[in-house]
Amino acid sequence: MSRQVKLIAFLMTGPTSHHHAMWRHPETENRFLDPLWWETLARTLEAGRFDAFFFADATAFYNETIMTKGGQMSLLDPVPLVAMMARATSRIGLGLTMSTSFLPPYSLARTLASLDLLSGGRIAWNVVTSASDREAMNYGLPSLLPRGERYDRAQEVLDACMELWASWSDGALVVDKESGDFIDGDKLRPTDFKGKYVGAKGVFAVPPSAQRHPVIMQAGSSPRGRDFAASSAELIFTLQHSLADMQEFYVDMKARVEKAGRAPEDCAILTSIDPIIGETESIAREKQAYINELVDPQLGIALVSAHTGLDLSTYPIDKPITDIPVEAGSRGSFDVIIQGTKAENLTLGEAAKRFATSELCPQVVGTPESVADQLEEYFENKGCDGFILTPTEMPGSFEAFTRSVVPILQKRGLFRKDYPGVTLRETIHA
Repeated sequence: MSRQVKLIAFLMTGPTSHHHAMWRHPETENRFLDPLWWETLARTLEAGRFDAFFFADATAFYNETIMTKGGQMSLLDPVPLVAMMARATSRIGLGLTMSTSFLPPYSLARTLASLDLLSGGRIAWNVVTSASDREAMNYGLPSLLPRGERYDRAQEVLDACMELWASWSDGALVVDKESGDFIDGDKLRPTDFKGKYVGAKGVFAVPPSAQRHPVIMQAGSSPRGRDFAASSAELIFTLQHSLADMQEFYVDMKARVEKAGRAPEDCAILTSIDPIIGETESIAREKQAYINELVDPQLGIALVSAHTGLDLSTYPIDKPITDIPVEAGSRGSFDVIIQGTKAENLTLGEAAKRFATSELCPQVVGTPESVADQLEEYFENKGCDGFILTPTEMPGSFEAFTRSVVPILQKRGLFRKDYPGVTLRETIHA
């Protein structure tokens, strides 16, 4: 079978995703607290044969402006929501973000393994390090670990979870009424993990799923984050700004995956895009202009501040963003912003508003045919292995894409017409 596109939907349990005016669009339903709405969306995406959807997550309001203006936030824990959406579907993958910065490995491994088992092996774990001290304080900590140590802890947490998940051999769960044997203890290997930051000692109590353990997803953009992803991720979520940027990242990550001793095809690179679809090109462009104009500039500055860890409200909004010194905050996030704005020499204010529309990722705008053309160009020119689709209105963006673009990709042989198996790992490696 020829190489095919992978599609994953980006979701958050709040008013917005990447586009920070999404909740203000007149056709957005804002039913993000309604479980039936989420279940219907999951069925829509499954009907479109999406590989998966995943929830990004934030465990704190990053700042007051984001809170009051309806910026990127999570109003629900995605764990119970994913469980409900799993019940409403049977094939689509179900991803969720859980930070390595606060919870012990056993807690993470137990929650994720339980979801994976009950969903039939369809869970993906988006492994992240938290970037806001507000999140740390919510967990009773004074601050996050120093920047250089966050991925060290993340690696330990992931390694400990993998050991816990590997501790059950096939056939360990016996459940034999006649003999009275329930678990074959010889087929369970106790875990004794000792790290600098975390540990786990004992017998893991959750049997393995049909795919053995959740699919590992990661979105690191800094050099340290890229190395972390290259060593273990099966799906990499990236924010790029042009085909050239995508190709550069693609080549770099595939080389890092090989250097880590893995085959390049073992790790799929998925780039974020915002599809905006119209009956004609001009209608699509009008839709784009309309939704982008709804972005609040104050919210844009607050968003960039949250992503970088810098209080950018102290800088003049007409100052070129490339002139702003970065000594703290998220280096990887700031590099992404610089990369997306340097060609146009945008000011801080211009870059912030642009960032709040799509986090500087391509808005793929046009008729269904032209949107499919643009995705095919990115894919065939090795800019990516597939796409993370982020909405500009909910649920309309996903409904329009599923009805109009997916059939075109399928007709061109670029996308599957059915799921190849039951588990998410079967889907992404088919």
